Amino acid sequence: MKGLRIWLAYLIMLMLAGCTGREHPLEDGETAYQVYYLNPAMTRLAPQEYRTRTTDPELLIQELMDRFMKVPADLDSQAALSEKVTYQGYKQEDMVLYLYFDNNYANMPPEREILCRAALVRTLNQVPGIDYISIYSGDQLLMDVSGMPVGMLSASDFTDSISDVNAFERAELTLYFTDASGELLFPEKREVVHNINTSVEKVILEELLSGPEQPGLDPTLDPGIKLLNISTNENVCYLNFDTAFLNNSLEIKDYIPIYSIVNSLSELSSVNRVQISINGSQDVKFRDSIELKTMFERNLDYIGEENGQEKKETEE
Repeated sequence: MKGLRIWLAYLIMLMLAGCTGREHPLEDGETAYQVYYLNPAMTRLAPQEYRTRTTDPELLIQELMDRFMKVPADLDSQAALSEKVTYQGYKQEDMVLYLYFDNNYANMPPEREILCRAALVRTLNQVPGIDYISIYSGDQLLMDVSGMPVGMLSASDFTDSISDVNAFERAELTLYFTDASGELLFPEKREVVHNINTSVEKVILEELLSGPEQPGLDPTLDPGIKLLNISTNENVCYLNFDTAFLNNSLEIKDYIPIYSIVNSLSELSSVNRVQISINGSQDVKFRDSIELKTMFERNLDYIGEENGQEKKETEE
């Protein structure tokens, strides 16, 4: 009899344990969000469900940020944001949320900052109407380890683990530039070494903006253009530039900057089409002639038969 009571008590304990581990259904008016912290070793994101009835986007942003900066006492996780960093507020413009921190944000160790960046974006990208996050440290837009602006970020830009922040890999790129006529594109092969946490698509755009290295070739993009965001999904590469893209002052045909980008990206097996936006909007025209709402595909009609150097020597 005593053994039976012990067995029943053990069974009840198991049942209670099972019940406590079971997810509770959402109550009326509740919405579940994931707030991202770091695991104890600070090598991986640790999402935690947070439920709220708040629907106003501004209040929801404040609520999620409060939750983001304070880890629940019963959670075995670390805050993604260093205690030395001060959060100074936010500003929302259309679909972009600008987050402001003091100068200490940029002084976080690179591996901690990248994980914090990912945690911020993944947490706040859930707010309805927020498609991109832009982070400022002091009065400056956040820069990456190579000194380039990080720009606008979306949740798809990150994985859960970014522990190999100092790891690099080599890539062979085919970039398309123009010549003095500005009417055709010519390929330039280039080998680059980049951080594994930077997508090859972003590397291609950075290299295009830096201009050609091969003699006889000319740039297709003004170096003052800022790439705000880049992501690839289902073989479509989505690019978001600032308004400087529309003011490209180079004396080249209108289609050259567009297909310099499209043909260069289309060299990747992961990209079949390219969508270009300006500050998040596609309802604009490039040089008043090319609708950017178009999905662009590789166009071989604009590629010259000779490279820039050969063409130059032939003309001479």
